[in-house]
Amino acid sequence: MAGLNKVVHSYEEALNGLTNDMTIMVGGFGLCGIPEGLINHMVKMGVSGLTAISNNAGVDDFGLGLLLKQRQIATMIASYVGENATFEQQMLSGELNVILTPQGTLAEKIRAGGAGIPAFFTATGYGTPIADGKETREIKGRHYVLEESLTADFALVRAWKADTMGNLIFRKTAANFNPMMATAGKITVVEAEEIVQPGELDPNHIHTPGIYVDRVIQASFEKRIEQRTVKASDTSAAKA
Repeated sequence: MAGLNKVVHSYEEALNGLTNDMTIMVGGFGLCGIPEGLINHMVKMGVSGLTAISNNAGVDDFGLGLLLKQRQIATMIASYVGENATFEQQMLSGELNVILTPQGTLAEKIRAGGAGIPAFFTATGYGTPIADGKETREIKGRHYVLEESLTADFALVRAWKADTMGNLIFRKTAANFNPMMATAGKITVVEAEEIVQPGELDPNHIHTPGIYVDRVIQASFEKRIEQRTVKASDTSAAKA
């Protein structure tokens, strides 16, 4: 069983083999469920020329925005520019190659890559610039666009709980893109809030089996909120 222990104890071990010009998938939606520590260590490594696949790029001073700020990402495959002025500026200036992809299509391209499916047809994007240069086909009276699947050299994901064998549980909306990305990386690295021993996770609740995972590292998270929205308190009753 010792040979199945996938826990590493440093970010150097976790990201060993990551070099310039590689393709990375990074889980998260906005700032929810992002592998904060892995991103921060990539900034310290100084790797450049990266192709990053992620729903969006965080904000200017957190998440993937830190890699953009240091000009470490050359191509961004995403569905949303988000609250990131650096991302927007680099895209509009042509400094950053951006492949905007409908969100559902992006999710399916990743899922298909993890399942070994090279491409699929979708009606989303037909008749728009999304379909330019792509094969289209009419099936049963409806038009579809052929979309190729996505894989990556490294998939960096965030889990709520992991066991030492790499079985994963994600918590609520922090799951987002993480489970599908975990299946689509040649090397999948998991940053977990809690690591437990084999047998401590309920098999019925495991979202990603350890067969997909190569490395697991324990981390603590800042869990920053992208847009803090609170309801104004009603003080009239108190005053009365």
